[in-house]
Amino acid sequence: MNYYKVQRVARDTISDAASDSASGLSLADRLRDGSPAAWRELVTLFGPLVDRWCRTANVPADAVPDIAQEVFLAAFRGLDRFDGHRRDATFRGWLWTVARSRIVEFHRRQKGRQKAPGGSTALSRLQAIADPIPIEDPTEPDHVAALLHRALHQIRGEFTTNTWEAFWRATVLGHPTDLIAREAGISPAAVRQSKSRVLRRLRKQLGDL
Repeated sequence: MNYYKVQRVARDTISDAASDSASGLSLADRLRDGSPAAWRELVTLFGPLVDRWCRTANVPADAVPDIAQEVFLAAFRGLDRFDGHRRDATFRGWLWTVARSRIVEFHRRQKGRQKAPGGSTALSRLQAIADPIPIEDPTEPDHVAALLHRALHQIRGEFTTNTWEAFWRATVLGHPTDLIAREAGISPAAVRQSKSRVLRRLRKQLGDL
């Protein structure tokens, strides 16, 4: 997916939430229920993003796996603090706050260790980090695209070929609804329904309500 396709999918996923009356639990709800499958999906879905967050925040490569493990453990323990009903709340944004806390704590520990005699060089490197760790989710568009791709891959098998193709053409490729309907031999309403169904499911897979 390129930048504009990501923007279209993300926008449609968010705007579709208002019409979400479908049954089924979001990833966050399944995690709360203790589903082992949900935890595997979480790590597969967000693991590469947590890895990227750590590296962007100057966590050394050899420390990234341990910090990522700390992030998912902290998320497990603090999941009840995620309120998907709050306006503009997203699971990814909440997970970033968890990750940021662990990253900040890592740098604090490192800085403390380097205060010992002979550690001035390493300490100066830590203090020379160009930008502070941001408060808001720093995910770049290409990483959002990769996240959406992983989520779509996880839910693909839940839909028929016709439903998926109608969604893909309407949302990702941006084809006109009337053209899709005419070529698929279905009604425009059926195309819109297919798009809506997949977007609702995608939003749930991303952990949102």
